[in-house]
Amino acid sequence: MERKSPPANKMNKAQSREDRLKAALKANMGRRKAQARARAAGDSETQRSEAGNNKGQD
Repeated sequence: MERKSPPANKMNKAQSREDRLKAALKANMGRRKAQARARAAGDSETQRSEAGNNKGQD
């Protein structure tokens, strides 16, 4: 009876873990970039609305 060699199994597990971590990191970076873009868009809209509200106050 043949047995699977443990080092090959460990390498597959390590590679699978690395792939999962890589995918999680990529997804996280995507979320953070989207969040930063949304904040930047919100800031520019806030500045525009504040500038429009201050026109008559000077």
